Amino acid sequence: MGAARQQLRHHGPVTSSPAVPAAAWARIARHVLQTAYPYASGHVARGPGDTDITPERLHPAFHGALDWHSSVHMQWSLVVLTTRYRDALAAAGELDPARDLLADRLTPEHVAVEVSYLRERPGFERPYGWAWAARLAADAPPPHREALAPVAEVVAEHVLAWLPAQAYPVRHGKHANDAFALRLLHEAFSRLGRDDVVTAVAARAREWFGADTDWDTRDEPGGTDFLSPALAEAELMRQVLPADEAAAWVAAFLPGLGAGRHGHLLQVPRLGDDRDGQLAHLLGLALSRAWQLRALAPLLPPEAAATARAGADAQEAAVRPAITEGDFMATHWLVSFALLAAGEGAPTSRRPSR
Repeated sequence: MGAARQQLRHHGPVTSSPAVPAAAWARIARHVLQTAYPYASGHVARGPGDTDITPERLHPAFHGALDWHSSVHMQWSLVVLTTRYRDALAAAGELDPARDLLADRLTPEHVAVEVSYLRERPGFERPYGWAWAARLAADAPPPHREALAPVAEVVAEHVLAWLPAQAYPVRHGKHANDAFALRLLHEAFSRLGRDDVVTAVAARAREWFGADTDWDTRDEPGGTDFLSPALAEAELMRQVLPADEAAAWVAAFLPGLGAGRHGHLLQVPRLGDDRDGQLAHLLGLALSRAWQLRALAPLLPPEAAATARAGADAQEAAVRPAITEGDFMATHWLVSFALLAAGEGAPTSRRPSR
């Protein structure tokens, strides 16, 4: 067992979140984005002439990092790191290589291929990949913001068509989880000034989740979860509801959070083997919980908030070594969730419901 895996299983109590190791995270993000294989295409062939899944041919902007959605959100990670941690990256010699990678990938020509693919396959990467693509478009600086505008537009069209058609939410702890996707979509399209999408997302969130109360979390986590269904839903509703309504909703949905109930959501999960792509999801679960617990803490009573934050700290610290030292099945995606956990690139300030 490698040093990273040893550290994953032998963690101590943590009282504060360590600083973001921006250069190391940028370096691993570049590495995985430049790793062509292994590759999981997600491509549905529509005939015998549609079977070439060569990564760079199929997705000239979003290849590497195992799959399309991971390539998207690891490029989002580079956007966050190069804009918010520019000096740290420059000092380590990582700024120009990271910027060069983004410039090479996010060209108008490459993006046009991605947009065509998304238009031809409206169910591709719904909703998880859509949400990350929207966040990338919203957070990218110029000129990438302009180049990615068509991606944001096609995702907006897909979201507006999808939400009225799906009767029930998907609540499990993996990619199809609708609460997680709606949370990212709401944030992204708020920034992009698409009030129509923001309104549609907020309305669907209320319809799907607004009446939920006293949620039973004893079935969490699932064996390959990287999201807590309960915390993902609570963080979505914290985002879309007015502040006083959000606090009341969270108190009714997860009564006693941080004060004796739902305590397992604050504990480090039994982390899986980072060489196994499905078991490695539990590393991301710890990070997504850390993000959501920190976002929800201001809505809790003071002692419960402190307990929730301590749980977040412990879960983040347990996974930190795997972000850069783990197997590719962990490193190809964890930087993005580590940035969420650290509060970077994912502001937790409440947006008013529209």
